[in-house]
Amino acid sequence: MKKPRLQQLITGMCRQNILVVGDVMLDHFIWGRVSRISPEAPVPVVEVTKEDFYPGGAANVARNIRALGSQCQLMGLRGDDRSGEELCTVLAERGIDIRGLLVDPARPTTVKTRIVAHQQQIVRFDKERTERITPALTDRLLRHFAEVLPTVSGVVFEDYAKGTLNQEVLDAMQRLARRAGKITAADPNARQLLHYRGLTAITPNRGEAFAAAGVPPVPAGPDVLKDEALLQVGGLLLKKWQPANLLITLGEDGMCLFRHGHTPHHIPTVAREVFDVSGAGDTAIATLVLALAAGADPVEAAEISNHAAGVVVGKIGTATCSADELAQSFARNNRR
Repeated sequence: MKKPRLQQLITGMCRQNILVVGDVMLDHFIWGRVSRISPEAPVPVVEVTKEDFYPGGAANVARNIRALGSQCQLMGLRGDDRSGEELCTVLAERGIDIRGLLVDPARPTTVKTRIVAHQQQIVRFDKERTERITPALTDRLLRHFAEVLPTVSGVVFEDYAKGTLNQEVLDAMQRLARRAGKITAADPNARQLLHYRGLTAITPNRGEAFAAAGVPPVPAGPDVLKDEALLQVGGLLLKKWQPANLLITLGEDGMCLFRHGHTPHHIPTVAREVFDVSGAGDTAIATLVLALAAGADPVEAAEISNHAAGVVVGKIGTATCSADELAQSFARNNRR
């Protein structure tokens, strides 16, 4: 992509307002160093040096949207607890609109705690409950969704199978967004195979795509465009979900874009180093939707998404990509 076109799209991305709906979490990182093994059990003793809190899940998608200079509204559920207050604090600090973040007193705020030493994750433990959202909260979510929909250019449905999204909620929101002519995208979850139909874009990873298509997983081949199993899955999901764009993320192999009437398009990864893939899918869908909303064609949007994901996997922890980092990634790879 030439520099003037990229700059035009980045400028357009910064002017968007995106609504993110789904399972919000608080990512808790405990950083430290290890110099000995515990005398109590054969496990490392971590000397804690610092702790950080970041928005996770759907909240991390919102964080990625804001990192690119765009406006973002977030909808989901949190608990009536200290972790929920911490989540609201870190979201507010980033300028994310949290009026749609509802309190569910029957569940804790989902928290994922990762202990990291010497740039390696040692263990992760989760605090969560995944019960289906109550009818009363469903009604409140749908009313808020209808209220804010006219003010946004796109909607992202982010399902982590924690209870916020179910088929009833998704169908109702999809209908409203479709009638309003909004760009819509979803990041599906293999543990809760909701039926997405007629969205602008769907961004499963390879495992999620195979699960949704009902095809047993097989190892990736050396050439993405000759990977018969992947190509079969892409075709099946185009028929099943009828999206305008199906972007399957492939880790170190980049991404593959599937569209009706077009041959599959492979975008090789541009990541220089991979330290941590946590949250890379959140970055991918955030930048894809922003690029489409800014007027990018699907191939341009997928290329931008791929560059942004390449930036974040080179960082430790759930990270984001700024507009400057995005431009620098393109400039660096154009010089190769």
